[in-house]
Amino acid sequence: MAPTPALNPALARITERIIARSAPTRRAYLARVARAAEEGPARAHLACSNQAHAYAGAGEDQQRLAEGRAPNLGIVTAYNDMLSAHRPYETYPELIRQTARESGATAQVAGGVPAMCDGVTQGTDGMELSLFSREAIALAASVALSHNTFDAALYLGICDKIVPGLVIAAATFGHIPAVFVPAGPMTSGLPNDEKARIRQAYAAGEIGRAELMAAEMAAYHGPGTCTFYGTANSNQMLMEIMGLHLPGASFVNPDTPLRAALTRAATRRAIAMTALAGTALPVARILSEKAFVNGMVGLMATGGSTNLVLHLPAMARAAGIVLTLEDFADISEITPLIARVYPNGLADVNAFHAAGGMGWLVGELLEAGLLHEDVETVAGKGLAAYTQEPKLAGENGDSGDNLHWQPAPRQALNDRILRPASDPFQPSGGLVRISGNLGRGVMKVSAVAPEHRLVEAPARVFDSQEAVRAAFRAGEFTGDVVVVVRFQGPHANGMPELHALTPVLSVLQGRGLRVALVTDGRMSGASGKIPAAIHLSPEAARGGPLARLRDGDLVRLDAEAGTLEVLAEGFEARPPAPFEAPPAHGLGRELFALFRAHAGSAETGASAILPEPPA
Repeated sequence: MAPTPALNPALARITERIIARSAPTRRAYLARVARAAEEGPARAHLACSNQAHAYAGAGEDQQRLAEGRAPNLGIVTAYNDMLSAHRPYETYPELIRQTARESGATAQVAGGVPAMCDGVTQGTDGMELSLFSREAIALAASVALSHNTFDAALYLGICDKIVPGLVIAAATFGHIPAVFVPAGPMTSGLPNDEKARIRQAYAAGEIGRAELMAAEMAAYHGPGTCTFYGTANSNQMLMEIMGLHLPGASFVNPDTPLRAALTRAATRRAIAMTALAGTALPVARILSEKAFVNGMVGLMATGGSTNLVLHLPAMARAAGIVLTLEDFADISEITPLIARVYPNGLADVNAFHAAGGMGWLVGELLEAGLLHEDVETVAGKGLAAYTQEPKLAGENGDSGDNLHWQPAPRQALNDRILRPASDPFQPSGGLVRISGNLGRGVMKVSAVAPEHRLVEAPARVFDSQEAVRAAFRAGEFTGDVVVVVRFQGPHANGMPELHALTPVLSVLQGRGLRVALVTDGRMSGASGKIPAAIHLSPEAARGGPLARLRDGDLVRLDAEAGTLEVLAEGFEARPPAPFEAPPAHGLGRELFALFRAHAGSAETGASAILPEPPA
């Protein structure tokens, strides 16, 4: 492609301030990584008994492992056969092992990590484990790698908390190379807009459960990620634009020859990045300040999941980098929305991929000066490689030997899905920072119609989403309303998603009411047309201002101005409502009490295992 245009000056300034802000913690992090790299894997230094334990189950690879002269890859897998997104990973370890042997190397499953599905637990007590499953995943992956016998790692994971947890672990073991290996989205089923229509009809009592179930099964029908652009697929975009996937790997369907070829190519690339191959590329070099800026740009350009506003700061902190809500807001302001994928449009990720996909997206943003090209990636130096897409030539595609990359389309094939930066769907990105006397948070606006971005209405204050649904069933919402759901933050109850409210609020908006949601909790990565100020900090359970709200208080949410205010005299002097902790037992919640007690604020990533960034 042509020489990369000059970087947008505003993006350069944002990057420079992140680098300056992060300098002390990044410097300390890189020093730790350098010390670990000097020591190298312990495999060659283990006592014979220790080595025998490490190789006892390795079968034909035992001798090569004992010799210690060939790279050994550690596989960290989130496989389970309940989650459609992770079901394809069942066969990956054997494919990786065989590919490694063909390249003179070895591979072992270092360990597994949990992978829960928010789609299963939405609206149930199990959702209270969801956010902190990220911490459990990071810890489990660290246990897997703590044997310190690996020259590189392959991370198999896709969905909401799995990828962020794996990235935190990869950064912690930043001295070894890492390649993230996706499994791809399921083929398209029931269109997402039809699924949403049926959910709303069920919430309104117009259809029964049988019709609802038939629609849900038609939408979620096979192996792979859900096809809407929620957190799972936002993760895949992020891993590619940050250089942790091979180019074009994110949205290839499972169980296809190209998918298998990409997995084999990822294995060979991991081997080539090891110190034993003479070209060491530790993942700490890939996880740079510029890579995280590229990730934020991709998030804004595609209208990605608000959950990443929690996860990106946590991932960055693991690499010694400090991100703030101001960074997200300022990048959003200069980044045009150039992709519309459901819930921001009607297309799913398969249609996005067919219209040009990641290769087109990266090329368009590079030409607009909105990405750092001078980064290191698993494909080598420079992001330009990610303007290409993988193809198979000839037969025997599953061998991977005929895999090659060619330039992705420079003209989008469907302008209802992809638009050039010079003529975007909207001039700024999909997320805005919200602040005012009710705290600081974020709002996803890419799917919110302009006429719904300003709501001024009386508050109805609830302490749970079930209480909101009960009020809806009782017919209590008859006028414009700002629904406030508090005590939903990370310290209160683990910050469950409140996605079960989406059909209810959509019905109210469909009746012509002006409706908004305000919460210190999370919405789904697929949150859409309802204006929702979320992640409010400080959270109510720690004395945040939401704890002082009362029914009838006039609340004004203005997404265009980025403000959230309660218009009530004497509000600041009110005593906060008491926080009544939810049940601490059941479905494993008792085991996560330590995480809730030590959770950081939402605006710094809500982590319970990473230190809060310096003030």
